[in-house]
Amino acid sequence: METTLLEAKQRTSITKSERKKIRREGRIPGVIYSKQLKPLTIEVAENALKPLVFTAKAHLISLKLAGHEDQECIIKDVQFDPVTDKIVHFDLIGLIKGEKLEIEVPVQLKGSAAGIKEGGVVQNPLHRLLVRCFPKDIPDHLEIEISHLNIGDAIHISDLVYENIEILNPQEAVIVSVVHPKIQEEPVAVEGVEGAEVPAEPEVIGKGKADKEEEAEEEKGKEKEKGKS
Repeated sequence: METTLLEAKQRTSITKSERKKIRREGRIPGVIYSKQLKPLTIEVAENALKPLVFTAKAHLISLKLAGHEDQECIIKDVQFDPVTDKIVHFDLIGLIKGEKLEIEVPVQLKGSAAGIKEGGVVQNPLHRLLVRCFPKDIPDHLEIEISHLNIGDAIHISDLVYENIEILNPQEAVIVSVVHPKIQEEPVAVEGVEGAEVPAEPEVIGKGKADKEEEAEEEKGKEKEKGKS
């Protein structure tokens, strides 16, 4: 597994306005959590973080932060803007030597399923699997051979065996299957209006976890200041 150096700067302010300013400057706010340290609010260059997020490989990160020893960590969570899909916040988890961790690893399908020649369609509902292993054993991806699959065949979690890696997804979960092509359903018309379709309900988007946590911390800080005055 590749290890990538990521340079970060510690943040002294956690206000919403400060986070917006950081993003305008081409940097992304984040937090690193570790059993050995208290959570630290940090910021990194957007261009340095993108290759670690938009990739088909898993990465170990060597975090370089002024005033601290380099910390080996992994990306635990990334939040995106619901309109632009730009990264707005990220969480890192610091690793402890000799301790196993849980991490999602990409699935890579190998070969062409035999059932495709018979008109079958390959379905791959699980693109990433949750595994537990030591940092040194984290794979870039999990390769799965599918050339033997005919129509009606499937590969489940229970079919996979990898050395030094424990897969945590439900054993009965389907990773990939070959099925008959489905007939596309006709849109449902509104009664009494010919050709009209039933409108979809609007999606409600709430605040991200990071914003809620940091705003809560900000409110606590304000209460402390009031108590001093």
